This record gives sequence, C-alpha cells and structure tokens, in this order.
Amino acid sequence: MHPGAIAALLPDKPAVIMASSGKVVTFRELDEESNRLAHLFRAAGLRPGDHIAFMLENHPLFLAVAWAAHRSGLYYTAISSRLKTDELAYIVDNCEARVFISSVALADVATSIADVTPKVELRLMLDGVAPGFASYEEAVAAHPVTPLDDECQGMDMLYSSGTTGRPKGVKPTLSQAPLDTPGALLQLIQFLFAPSADSVYLSTAPLYHAAPLRYCMSMQRMGVTLVVMERFDPEQALALIEKYGVTHSQWVPTMFIKMLKLPGEIRERYDLSSLTCAIHAAAPCPVPVKEQMIEWWGPIIHEYYAGTEGNCFLYVGSEDWLKHRGTVGRPLLGVTHICDEDGNELPPREHGTVYFADGPRFAYHGDEDKTKASQDPRGRGWTTLGDIGYVDEEGFLYLTDRRSYMIISGGVNIYPQEAENILSIHPKVADVAVFGIPDEEMGEQVKAVVQPVSMDLAGPGLEAELIEYCRSRLAPYKCPKSIDFREELPRQPTGKLYKRLLRDEYWPAKP
Repeated sequence: MHPGAIAALLPDKPAVIMASSGKVVTFRELDEESNRLAHLFRAAGLRPGDHIAFMLENHPLFLAVAWAAHRSGLYYTAISSRLKTDELAYIVDNCEARVFISSVALADVATSIADVTPKVELRLMLDGVAPGFASYEEAVAAHPVTPLDDECQGMDMLYSSGTTGRPKGVKPTLSQAPLDTPGALLQLIQFLFAPSADSVYLSTAPLYHAAPLRYCMSMQRMGVTLVVMERFDPEQALALIEKYGVTHSQWVPTMFIKMLKLPGEIRERYDLSSLTCAIHAAAPCPVPVKEQMIEWWGPIIHEYYAGTEGNCFLYVGSEDWLKHRGTVGRPLLGVTHICDEDGNELPPREHGTVYFADGPRFAYHGDEDKTKASQDPRGRGWTTLGDIGYVDEEGFLYLTDRRSYMIISGGVNIYPQEAENILSIHPKVADVAVFGIPDEEMGEQVKAVVQPVSMDLAGPGLEAELIEYCRSRLAPYKCPKSIDFREELPRQPTGKLYKRLLRDEYWPAKP
C-alpha cells in the first residue's frame, strides 16, 4: 500500500495531525500534494536516481515532500533544522542535490548557503519567499494531482548525526520497484508491532531523523493516522495519547526521563489505556529508567537497535528485557560479532567493537576512508556502527559506549556511559555528559558536565553530592573527579548528544 491507495479508499481520513496547531492533512491532500511536487520534479528535469534535499521544521507538508521524492524514484535527504550554514552547505553539496526545499521559518540559514551549493538548480520555499527561492505553493500549483506515468520507489539518503565528526551520508541502492512494493522495515513493523488502519501513531521527535521519517512513512503505507509533535513536551505527549487515543508511539530515553520527572499528580492525570505499543531507540536507556517505564506503562515497551546505515536490526520486548536487563536485543537482521582491536572475535561477556555480518552492505557517500573504517580489519565483510559492547550466552547484545568516547586512564578502559546512566536518574540532574579530559599523570581523567534541574542548585555542594552518589553505585575510578554545570547540553531533539563539542572545550587544539 501507499498514500495514493489509502486516499482512494479513505480520502478524508487524517494522514497527519499536527499536535500543537491541530492542522490536519488528509490522505487525499497528502496524495495530491506529493503528486504535484513529483510532477514538478519531472518538469525540472529530475529522473530516477537524481537527488533532492530539504530542511524543514516538523511542518504539515514535511511528509508530502518526502513522498513526492519517493514516488519519483529520487534520492531524498532530510536535513536537521538545527544546522548552521557550514553544516547545511556541506550536506546539500555532498549529497549532490539538484533541488533544495526549505521554509520561511528557516529562511536565515537556508538562504545563507546559496553561494556554496552550486549544484542546486531549483530552490523552493514554503510559507513565503526569500532571496534566491521560488514560492513552493506557486510552483506546485500548476501541476496535476494525478500520479506520474513512470512512478517508482525512491530512497532516503540520510546523514549520520555527526556527534563524533562530520556527518556521513549513507547512499543505498535504488530498487526503482513499483510504489506498492513492501520494504524490509515495513515487514518488521507489521510483524513486531502489529499496527492496523485503525491505529494512531504518536511521532515525538524531529521528522528529519531516520527513525521518525522511516516509521512515519511506513505507518502511512498502512493507513495509520500520525500525530506529529512540533517539539517534544513531556506533559503534552501524555495529553495527546489521551486526546487522540494513541495506540503506537516512538520515543528516545531522554523523553522517558523527562516524563518520569513530572510530578506524580501530572503523570496520573491522563488516561493512557489506548497505548498498546511504545517503541524506543536512538540512544542507550539507563536500566532504572526502563524499569520505571515498564512499571508505569506495563510490558508494552519495545526496544530496537539499528542505524541509518541499515546493516543490522536488533529487537527486545519488555518480557525478554526484564530477564536480560540492559540489553538492546538480539538480531533479526545481521549476525553479531564482538572483536578486539586486531579483529579477533571475543567470547561472551568480553567487551569489544560490535560488528555485524550477513546484513546489507553500505558505503559512506564520497568518503572511502570512513567506509573502510566501518569494516572489520580482516576483510570478512562485517561492518560496525562504532559501538562497543558484549553479548551474553544467549546472544543478547549489551552496549557499553561509542568507541570514540572510551576513556583510557592509567591504561584502564573506562566507558562513560556507565556513569552517565547513574547520574541521569539523580533527581537534581536534568541532563549529563561524561567524557575524558587530559591528565598529566593518568593520560585522561573522567569529567562530567551536568545540566541541573535548576541552575540555582549548581555549585560545589551539588558537585560533591553527585560525585558521592556515583561512587556509591559504581567503582570510584569510573566516576567523575570533577563536575561542571551548564544551562543546557548540546543534545539533538532525537536524544543524541554532541559530546564532541563538549569534549573539545577541554582538549588543546591540534596544531
């Protein structure tokens, strides 16, 4: 199925409901809007295999733009609305986009890249115009609402978050299959989470991220109504579940933490009985947080581990997780291998780099070095997302940390995620990052940067309290020796932390 097929059966059914504005896009409107834009792409000379890029806030027409490219057989790159000029220009140029679409809300940064993105032939702006951009609404108005004669499947080409360096574009192979051909993700969603045309899906994160974009488009293939939050608010999320009878939803652990820190009377105010499936991913979830969520919502919480690269998919439901607390699941796609730095495979419960075999191969667009670095050193065709972890005797994977974040202090490997998990559940902590900083004697020492629930609490007293709190639950050498306080940490709305931005402040610049 696809939006056009749903529109033929249920034209007035909401395809998208915007959470704050209440704006509704029906399946008929989604189908017609995406068809108009698809015809515009063809009129502009784009053919299957060509590329567009778009940078939008969670906009009512975000998914219409994605569907237009998808049904045109194009590659499409959804770009973070939080990027600055240099970052945006790099992605638009690197992906070789011929069309770039943005909105008036993001006009300042969108217009700033014109001189450094010469491959772009057409620039369109929603909700108004800006220098160098044509009006999106006027441009599509002249085109028909009927499907293209050569309609076929395109594919997203998304960029990794850039939390450890330049974003990396993952360019898959286009199938150019008929539009109603089901993909692997759709089949996994149907098998694991069982949505139906009667389901309502709450999308809590920015749509430019891989999981929200791909899950929302997959849900729309089944006729599911999406409730899209413009930005996450913990109480509003609970209210939306009650208001719209949400059945399925997707979250990241920081959202769980924010909801759990709501006062009890607020958490108990809303009827969540319609919710049958809460999916989470994108970042490790501290064990106590997930325990509390299962206690609150029941065994409806599902976790998966995957990446934009598409080389693996691991899954665990609540019941298995309670038997293997801390796991991110067992593979449904790919075979897990844990290796040391030389590529030697390690036995269960030994920590090493996590590789996957027998999954789809991938390459980082235009970057052979990054592609090679993601492959195992022994040439067996295994690939990694850069995580460190271990497997237990039953094959469940446990993530320790990102390989690039490991701290080496006095020759001992320290994984900062352990201290982060402890500190994140302290009642006075809103957010936390742990990383290594220079130490003349030990090489590195453990540092924490904390966003307190109120900056009025920041100071030596809270620093001492948090260090002691961590030491009472974790080996002292794994705990921070000092803590700095910030009003906000550089975290994506998707839950990923730009830890490198914090870490670089404490390390001397390289010559």
